[in-house]
Amino acid sequence: MSSSTAIPWNELREQARHATATSYAPYSHVTVGACAITTDGRFVVGANVENASYGLTLCAECSLVSDLARVGGGRLRAISIVAGDAKPIAPCGRCRQVLFEHGGNELLVDAGDGVDPTPLRELLPGAFGPADLDVRKSQ
Repeated sequence: MSSSTAIPWNELREQARHATATSYAPYSHVTVGACAITTDGRFVVGANVENASYGLTLCAECSLVSDLARVGGGRLRAISIVAGDAKPIAPCGRCRQVLFEHGGNELLVDAGDGVDPTPLRELLPGAFGPADLDVRKSQ
């Protein structure tokens, strides 16, 4: 898959929409599902899981990254994130950082039908990542 046209966006969106039904969102009532495809063609899925202690809530993207680890890891190539209304929703700041760790600057984020996907580098410019750890150690 070398271009965004080779990415099965409709399948990603459909699986993300389906994942919203598995969300646990008793407080906000905003269900969110996410589906991504890895660089080797596997699909991973996640749904948000709220908590009465709001700071412990897990976004769908965090759930998806847990699924990625569960199925053997790899790199994310493209992701679709949708709310319960079946429309795309942008990842929050925390999730942009989590996605960067597992997909990098080139990860394509679905912006919806008829709109070009957004590379993660545009959503999280100047991201801090694993490569920064060695060069930023105290002397």
